[in-house]
Amino acid sequence: MKSYWIVTRGDAAVLERREVPQPQAKAGEVVVRVRASALNRGELIVGGAVHGGPEKLGGTELSGEIHALGAGVTGWKAGDRVMGRARGAWAPYAVMEATQLLPMPARLSWEQAAAIPSSFLTAYEGVVRRGGLRAGDWLFVAGASSGVGVGAILTAKVLGARTIGTSGSAEKLAKLQAIGLDVGIRTRAPDFAGQVMEVTGGKGANVLVNLVGGSVFSEIVRSAAYQGRIIIVGYVDGKLSAQIDLNAVHVNRLQVIGISNSKLPAAERALAPQGFARDILPAIVEGRITPLVDRVFAFDDLPAAKAHMEVDAMAGKVVVRIES
Repeated sequence: MKSYWIVTRGDAAVLERREVPQPQAKAGEVVVRVRASALNRGELIVGGAVHGGPEKLGGTELSGEIHALGAGVTGWKAGDRVMGRARGAWAPYAVMEATQLLPMPARLSWEQAAAIPSSFLTAYEGVVRRGGLRAGDWLFVAGASSGVGVGAILTAKVLGARTIGTSGSAEKLAKLQAIGLDVGIRTRAPDFAGQVMEVTGGKGANVLVNLVGGSVFSEIVRSAAYQGRIIIVGYVDGKLSAQIDLNAVHVNRLQVIGISNSKLPAAERALAPQGFARDILPAIVEGRITPLVDRVFAFDDLPAAKAHMEVDAMAGKVVVRIES
């Protein structure tokens, strides 16, 4: 079957088209007939925590139909419409751990469903499970137009929290405000702390998600409330280091929390889908929130989808339709 691989060449991740055998389900796994997948920046960052080595079959999330079940998998059947985090979803068939399966809401298209798993589960794990965001809290998102940024904003909306987000594009901020962002700050520079403090009445944000990287970390620390939780997710600026104001962390009892699945044991990986299905998925099923799809590409145009994502042109998820 056709597939796209992510291959490291120097300091760049490039895509290669290859023919591979159709995968088989091992115990505890399912094979899914992929209808749509999506792109994630972390998978394409060379030298970061999540690229995964010199080459790998690309695609970490999907929507589709269960094709085959491995030994020990119960509660699902062939033909069920599902979505979830997977391995090698840039292909017509992909393998998933059964613990990552989520039922696909009937109201969504394949493309909308494919925009959910990686971004929304990462947002849920960071904002809810580790960040402890509650109704009435302030959530701040640096790089709010990304897939995880949209997931975080919509998650906060379900919880009754208020949101602040940054983007260098007024058009992107307008799209985000249309889906629930409360306050948009137009900037690409580390100059937003004053506005965050003004909006929050001088208190700062309770949970702060860094999707940009080291260039804004110090400013995020200055934007944090007492006992604030800083969630590190991505570094699209390519800066993997930053200065830390230890006094600010000390005095304000701040927590700095990293969110990555690269070393997460399978048992812990299963917790995010379980919590998401309980706390957030009902809001999607009922239509209270809807994933934001920026653009849909055909499978053969996956390199163009990658280029579109890497020029920061997107608001929401870049999705790829996988055809037979």
